[in-house]
Amino acid sequence: MRLGRPGRGGVIVSLASFPRPPPDALAGHGPLNRPEPVLAARRQVPRRPPQMGLGWSSAEERESLLPPPPRGAAGGPVAPQLRRGLTPAAAPRLTPVLGRVYGRRWLVLLVFSLLGFAQGLVWNSWGPIQNSARLAFGFSSWDIALLVLWGPIGFLPCFAFMWLMDKRGLRVTVLLTSFLMVLGAGLRCVPLSDLTIRKKLIHGGQLLNGLAGPTVMNAAPFLSTTWFSPDERATATAIASLLNYLGAACAFLVGPLVVPSPNGTSHLALASESNSEHIKDRIEAVLYAEFGMVSLIFSAALAYFPSRPPFPPSVAAASQRLSYRRSFCRLLSNFRFLMIALAYAIPLGVFSGWSGVLDLILTPVHVSQVDAGWIGFWSIVGGCVVGIAMARFADFIRGMLKLILLLLLFGATLASTWFTLTCLTSVTHLPLTTATLYTSCILLGVFLNSSIPIFFELFVETVYPVPEGITCGVVTFLSNMFMGVLLFFLTFYHTELSWFNWCLPGSCLLSLLLILCFRESYDRLYLDVVVSV
Repeated sequence: MRLGRPGRGGVIVSLASFPRPPPDALAGHGPLNRPEPVLAARRQVPRRPPQMGLGWSSAEERESLLPPPPRGAAGGPVAPQLRRGLTPAAAPRLTPVLGRVYGRRWLVLLVFSLLGFAQGLVWNSWGPIQNSARLAFGFSSWDIALLVLWGPIGFLPCFAFMWLMDKRGLRVTVLLTSFLMVLGAGLRCVPLSDLTIRKKLIHGGQLLNGLAGPTVMNAAPFLSTTWFSPDERATATAIASLLNYLGAACAFLVGPLVVPSPNGTSHLALASESNSEHIKDRIEAVLYAEFGMVSLIFSAALAYFPSRPPFPPSVAAASQRLSYRRSFCRLLSNFRFLMIALAYAIPLGVFSGWSGVLDLILTPVHVSQVDAGWIGFWSIVGGCVVGIAMARFADFIRGMLKLILLLLLFGATLASTWFTLTCLTSVTHLPLTTATLYTSCILLGVFLNSSIPIFFELFVETVYPVPEGITCGVVTFLSNMFMGVLLFFLTFYHTELSWFNWCLPGSCLLSLLLILCFRESYDRLYLDVVVSV
């Protein structure tokens, strides 16, 4: 199989060994507002009536994005002979209908990515400075774990956000999400002297920020399909999805550098003044700065964030999709989807929970708050950089998503095993140094975080024509449920954390085995290729 990069005139491709999707995956792309060239190409695709319960949504449920057929000199449609059954040779030569991309797509991607960045930053505000927060606000270990736990709890109404995105589009969903983030960040900044009420407001703000998670973590593939051409989709998905993790990484950097540590390990000159009031003032400065950033992003989305471009960038972006109810029927009955959903949700859920309390995990091995912050920062930043590079590679060399995932998960299994054995130095006698901790944690973050956009693209390709927002919403919901279960156990078993470390290599190995048994297919890409040639 060789797939070339699509240019202005279509896609250059060799279909000799291209894996054909099941015929019912292409059924339903009916003639609703379809140009004649698209109809002519579609007649070459074998069709089968959709299975019962898995039919397409009605025309009223989903509006076609394709422009109307080209008009001839007399005002009629071009090449009406094709409707009367004449051969293409007897009809006038048709001009291919190409997808159109707009420069404004990068602005839309920027606003959405910044929204995801801010949500990750606010979510991870407390983990990297948990020692300082204990002193300034009287937080307990339960409070610190609960502040992180509000993230996965916020995913409980995930399906409502998926329905909103499917019915009302990106703009309404993004505006609601950003408004919840502004409200949550504002609650954390209310200046009250009563610490009991202040802590409740902080918890409420974290919950509202967690409610923004379903949109910023699910909508990246939907945005990339709606605005970007097939040779840019994986890259756009990587940028939009990984900026959320980059925001969580910056919390590891901003928190420990701005907020002094109570144990004197801070590198700031102000460390000598690390009393309770000074630490509280520095934490409040961070909260106010995050509130200002979220408010600016909300203003930008309010000013300009269209749901979709005037014309679609590809055939897949213009095609009809399954309805909300039928999408869930398709997902829950697709065994291959359930396999890769678990392969994504288990290791990424474990790793997200582990990253959120990294300072708590590294404290028993005498790692300072600042060093733990740097380890978390570089592990996520490395994963974001490598993830975008891998996605760009996947855009050029198509049909290689499974192989890329196998390599990344194999590396994650080795890195997590190395870190876990290093922390058990009294048993394994492996050297426990700053260099080994940095290297193993950073490699683990690079391998797992860079797999996220690759997983997302494989999900969409496997279950197409299920809408992207619904597909990714289900898998991120599962991931957050796994993270929530682990953090729930952490609130009761937080005195000894070696069990948490062992969850990492176990989950990575299980995911590796599931991907190894998975049979890949590229239904969405096949549609773009067949109709564009």
